[in-house]
Amino acid sequence: MGNSKQVQNRPALCGGQPVRTEPFHSWPQFDEREEQAVLEVLRSGKWDRHSGELVSKLEQTFARLCGVKHALMVSTGSVALEIALRSAGVEAGDEVLVPPYTFMATVMSVFLANALPVFVDIHPDTYCMDPSRIESHITSRTKAILPVHLAGLPCDMDSINAIAERHDLIVIEDACQAHLAEWKGQKVGGIGKAGCFSFQISKNISGAEGGAISSNDSDFMDRCFQYHTCGRTRGGMWYKHDSPGFNYRMTEFQAAILLVQIDRVNEQMKRRTENADYLNRQLSNIPGIRPLPIPENVTRHAYHLYVFRFDEEAFGGLDRDLFVKALESEGIPCSGGYNPLYREKFMSKMLESRLFQQLFSNDLLEGYLPSIDCPVAERACAREGVWIPQEILLGSRKDMDDIVESISRIQRYSENIRQIALKKEV
Repeated sequence: MGNSKQVQNRPALCGGQPVRTEPFHSWPQFDEREEQAVLEVLRSGKWDRHSGELVSKLEQTFARLCGVKHALMVSTGSVALEIALRSAGVEAGDEVLVPPYTFMATVMSVFLANALPVFVDIHPDTYCMDPSRIESHITSRTKAILPVHLAGLPCDMDSINAIAERHDLIVIEDACQAHLAEWKGQKVGGIGKAGCFSFQISKNISGAEGGAISSNDSDFMDRCFQYHTCGRTRGGMWYKHDSPGFNYRMTEFQAAILLVQIDRVNEQMKRRTENADYLNRQLSNIPGIRPLPIPENVTRHAYHLYVFRFDEEAFGGLDRDLFVKALESEGIPCSGGYNPLYREKFMSKMLESRLFQQLFSNDLLEGYLPSIDCPVAERACAREGVWIPQEILLGSRKDMDDIVESISRIQRYSENIRQIALKKEV
């Protein structure tokens, strides 16, 4: 009987039963309200923003939600970043400061504006851009700062805006993971020149795809509108194109879904916050597990991801990737997160393109990648960061206890897991 109980308590990687076999909450969440909303658009025959009214209604709703004067709906969060940078005046040959610990769209948007991304390391406590490292990266070519509110945690916007003001730089907030997050009571997306949001399938507000730009600057938003709809002015003639632009419009179908999704967002955020607070308390009691602390000025964390730091020394030398594998084997969805973006292959391909060879000097481009120094991001990517996706936080207290028990079990048997992994490598 004792041996049977001992086997049951072993981690799944050591031959035991997983802590959890039933699935967590699925995502996206929907019901007959989304179905009805989509059917109404279908039957109306008004499927695009110019003939329908729902995209405009969503813009007004989202602007109120973010506490800003204006919002513009676009096809994806990725193009929201590109449009915002171009409309803010980022041009060929400029430089834009970005963090290395983010999704590739942050950096690709800079490339698409024909500018050079310059990587600023992240802060070890937040994994957001570290303001203390910004000014050493500013040059005569620097035009903008593109901070990322990573995982739903707002950046230190007071420090970033103060630096931008001293150096006459534009601040575009990448809030694609941070719907309704707050810095000192102010919603993200209205703290810099503009904010950019994503409604991609994994996001806390999801329309499968889609994006938004938010701002209090009316002239800037008019430029964004023109760029996202082939250079047309609001109310202008269909074949009159007053400025460069492209078709980055949202459909009425997406807007219909998003308007219903927004009805759920506050209740869902409350549940995520309650469960994240519980996990923070419980996991802090496990040596080697350190939930990212919430800075005093962050009045609302959006929790697109629940992120904690893993210390292999407290787990008997078990490395982060093997810890993630063990946690997944216990039935807990998780990952190790990003790679440093400057190590991805698309970077060198962009730098080697004919356009960038002409825009920037050989000396600058040859020294670009070797000069990047982001030790905190390197550590987070390779050894430390662990992510749990947002929909898991919509679960019950038992769901959270299963996460805690899984991690505790892995720690108790960390040496066994490591030895089994070593034998498999031989």
